[in-house]
Amino acid sequence: MADIPPDRVNEVGPRDTRREPGSDALSHADLRVRGIYEISKALTAPARLEITLANVANILPSFVQMRHGAIVVLDAEGDPEIAASAGDADTARSGTHPIVPRAVIEHIVATGTKLMIPDVSTSELFQADPETYHSGNSLPIAFIGIPVKAEHKILGVLSLDRARDSPTGSLYDEDIVFLTMVADLVGRTVRLHRALTTDRERRVDSQWTLENSSDEDRTDSIPHPPVKMEGIIGESPALKQVLETVSIIARTNSTVLLRGESGTGKEFFAQAIHKLSRRRKKPFVKLNCAALSESVLESELFGHEKGAFTGAISQRAGRFELANGGTLLLDEVGEISPALQAKLLRVLQEGELERVGGTKTLQVDVRLICATNRDLETAVVNGSFRADLYFRINVMPIILPPLRERPGDIPRLANAFLDRFNKDNHRELAFAPSALELISQCYFPGNVRELENCVQRTATLARSRTIAPSDFACYNNQCLSWLLWKRADRSHGGNTGDERARSNITPVGSRMPAGRFRDPQDSVLPHTADAPNDPAFPAIGPRLTERDRLLEAMEKVGWVQAKAARILGVTPRQVGYALRRHNIEVKKF
Repeated sequence: MADIPPDRVNEVGPRDTRREPGSDALSHADLRVRGIYEISKALTAPARLEITLANVANILPSFVQMRHGAIVVLDAEGDPEIAASAGDADTARSGTHPIVPRAVIEHIVATGTKLMIPDVSTSELFQADPETYHSGNSLPIAFIGIPVKAEHKILGVLSLDRARDSPTGSLYDEDIVFLTMVADLVGRTVRLHRALTTDRERRVDSQWTLENSSDEDRTDSIPHPPVKMEGIIGESPALKQVLETVSIIARTNSTVLLRGESGTGKEFFAQAIHKLSRRRKKPFVKLNCAALSESVLESELFGHEKGAFTGAISQRAGRFELANGGTLLLDEVGEISPALQAKLLRVLQEGELERVGGTKTLQVDVRLICATNRDLETAVVNGSFRADLYFRINVMPIILPPLRERPGDIPRLANAFLDRFNKDNHRELAFAPSALELISQCYFPGNVRELENCVQRTATLARSRTIAPSDFACYNNQCLSWLLWKRADRSHGGNTGDERARSNITPVGSRMPAGRFRDPQDSVLPHTADAPNDPAFPAIGPRLTERDRLLEAMEKVGWVQAKAARILGVTPRQVGYALRRHNIEVKKF
């Protein structure tokens, strides 16, 4: 084959005249038809656009001579948006070199025509990156570039390069015809993917606007939280701040970590995030990780194949599969064993898993919400929780306020629980104002869950349609928290509150002193008429006076204010202030 002069850029090379027509020519044509068929199958397969283009690039070497091939899709500004390449490993572009030189892309886009360069070393378009297109020997490198078009609009470039070492010459004209057909198919696919993506985003955004925004909200740069979220009741500033955060992050796919004490309603907030997200029509799946053993939890999360273990009589999908496309809530995530944490990390990083006893890799698309009342930071330091998993799930932490930080919501919650009780039991009970005032002063270390329990117990034993203060257990020194903590105090062998505090971990987001169970007499003092809104002295259980609790705490620690402050969960300065306010003389020993 005669050499092609270097100045014949954009011209089709000479046809190979040494190959006789016949069966070989027919086989060559059949091969190209087969290539178009395989590429069409790859382009119509259900997959993301970048994966589709990568599959096409990997098919090309089977049907056309090439050293390296690439498909580059451009964005609206003309910059590379998606780049897929294939070829020999030693010819792959490194991270410091573009797949196709920018000057070459700009030339093809500007002219809108094919570009064929018999020897890239002689072209000015490749001078900015000559080493990348060096063949390692004396053979010249030829380049073919085809514009990827759709509806007369250039969307990208399809290109290949190869060493001109064929003994029979290179069939440039047949290759360009073949590559032009491939580029046309790729262009139509890119246009279809973009149209579908735009339409899907438009419909989702339109639905979001109709369901969750008022006319005023649409003019704001930050969306306002919905007025009400199902299952979440309250108007306190602490709760409103959380709801505003929830309404913002719900629109994203970021992993959320709900933190707070037990009974603060983490599941309700997780459901609110799901219902406000674009995944609202997909499943919401939940799993309590603390309720299951390690082996059972693994099967619940990832599923299992038939015969994977004794009792596995059929194949079963795991929670990740069930939540595919939707949201998965992992409650008590801090209780997962280190071995299972590694498998969970892989799902979060790669979006893939294998069922227990299986070898097939499954792809999942799940928005993960985790919940815990554990101190994960301490768990990471102690080695019981993986640091890499911690950073994976702690993308968007939300600290839920305990009920004592939102005392104004207690009457609203109590009335809501009573309404539910009346509906379930066909009753017509109501709270007296003094009854609501009484429970509003209680501490409720079990938070909303304990308040609901208190309302149900009181309503069940109520002697009339109007619930009075005397109907509550705490009025008669029978508060459940009081009884629980008294038993816990005996199990501690009479240890003081500060000693127990040193052996426990303070829940993250909690203002409680450390220790899961505390004797109310060892912890905090109630509100009084003198200091009704002092957050340092919330009330709990039996309504002892602030003076009584203060005296009891001081006597227990030998009148050392610093130790009394640790027991009460306040500062020494607050203890000194309370002593002076009640005219209590400090005893000296």
